[in-house]
Amino acid sequence: MFLRIWRFITITLTALLMGATFCHVLESPAKMRYPAELYLTLHRTLYMAFGPPNVGAFIEIGAILAAVALAFLTRKRLPAFWLTLAGAAFLVAGLVVYFVFVEPANVAMKAMSLNAPPAGWPQWRDQWEYGHIARFIFQLLGFSALALSIIFEIPVAPVTVRPVSPPRKLRGPFGPRWRPER
Repeated sequence: MFLRIWRFITITLTALLMGATFCHVLESPAKMRYPAELYLTLHRTLYMAFGPPNVGAFIEIGAILAAVALAFLTRKRLPAFWLTLAGAAFLVAGLVVYFVFVEPANVAMKAMSLNAPPAGWPQWRDQWEYGHIARFIFQLLGFSALALSIIFEIPVAPVTVRPVSPPRKLRGPFGPRWRPER
């Protein structure tokens, strides 16, 4: 029962994490056309709950720690272990992408003036947007591997084939000899 509860917690945290990143992906086409002032204003105001010290960072760290713990709990259950380990590795890869690509863009864009951003600001915007797309792909792969690890553990009942019986004679409401009036 503990393993089932832990799987539920892991899948739920991973789904919440993936959902938060997916919203960045959905917003990306529109935001890529915004002028610098609007884009930087949104960047500083819209995403406050996504990072530390707010809930977004806790969800990401929680999902990763839960997936790593789940890999430990399933270490003797093959193929669930390998899929769980792959799911945890994909989630960690998404966090690495954050620190390598997204966070440097966050720092650079927070330092920019809203009224007069530097000429190279679109490079930072692109790095931020494409970094989130890459993160979403890793998180989707992680979620999928975790879901498959659960699916592969569901027992499948064997299919039994019953012999085909000969067709039965039709019987009316009053017995086998009943025939409708003509």
